[in-house]
Amino acid sequence: MSGKARRKFFGGCACCDTPGLGGVDAGRRSFLAGGVAGGTLAALGGFGSLGDAGAQASPRRVDVHHHFSSPGFVKEISARRTGQTALEQWTAAKSVEDMDKGGVATSVISISEPGVHFGNNDAARALARECNEHAARLKSEHRGRFGNFAILPLPDVDGSLKEAEVALDTLNAEGICLMTSYQSKYLGDPLFAPLMEELNRRKAVVYVHPVRADCCRGLVPNVNEPTIELPQDTARTILSVVFSGNARRYPDIRFIFSHAGGTLPLLIHRVEGWANARKDLAAERFPDGVRAEFRKFYYDTASSDHAWTLVPLTKLVETTQVVFGTDFPFRSAAVTAKGLADFGFSAADLGAIDRGNAARLMPSLA
Repeated sequence: MSGKARRKFFGGCACCDTPGLGGVDAGRRSFLAGGVAGGTLAALGGFGSLGDAGAQASPRRVDVHHHFSSPGFVKEISARRTGQTALEQWTAAKSVEDMDKGGVATSVISISEPGVHFGNNDAARALARECNEHAARLKSEHRGRFGNFAILPLPDVDGSLKEAEVALDTLNAEGICLMTSYQSKYLGDPLFAPLMEELNRRKAVVYVHPVRADCCRGLVPNVNEPTIELPQDTARTILSVVFSGNARRYPDIRFIFSHAGGTLPLLIHRVEGWANARKDLAAERFPDGVRAEFRKFYYDTASSDHAWTLVPLTKLVETTQVVFGTDFPFRSAAVTAKGLADFGFSAADLGAIDRGNAARLMPSLA
């Protein structure tokens, strides 16, 4: 979001459908009058109009938060009654149809929560391999349309090291998919150090998806856990990576965090206050200030294509760190694209978010 757009937003002129923030209609008229619906979007790859902002003559977007399901994964979540009907009914055809409607050239597919480990290491290793081989077949069958973030059987570290080797060296995955926590251990935990060392050595892209934390199930009656706990668990694991020192210990891991960083951008003032008080940690773990560490990470737009999340995110990081993500099959590419366009990003920023940033991270998709 440009400085001008941000000032307009806080001054009472919002370029979004968010009620209660002031100046919505005026902001939209101003935004459209500025050329976004016409020449600006055309420069990004052939949009027709803001009304169908997803449609492109030559789809260019890269979706880094796009879920798929293997037969083994469907069997597990169905048996466990996780309530993820959209994942149980997922097909590659549905993905491609949504991508075409939303101007997405390539989706980097990944397994969603709860991941693949359900208490048995051998079973988790087998399920991870089945998921990753299924993803590789989808890439082969739909050339150019899919990439893959390979799932690992954490908290089984030895199994995860072996699976990462196969996924990256044999199956040619674009990166690795991790969950935010495993059996109440977050990604800064020393248990995961051997895996982090290897991913750092490889300069791997590591996409992180939240889970419903073991600590916090069924706490609020009548509200489902993902509504509250997924964004919270994302914030917890980002803080774990930074305050453990892993962000500086493993600087070559390129983390992508889901859902605009969850609640982290909303907590920055509180987190900085605590970080400033921890002078015993600062010199080693965040010598340039804790915010500098957060600004090294990437954040996707899945389920976050609106001012409630984009305003705090774009105050925390530059748009160079924001990547297009949809959360399909829970949200569509066209809706996500329209939300980002309505927000008020410049043409250059939209182009970077839609494709440029992800292509820089994963040159194989370029």
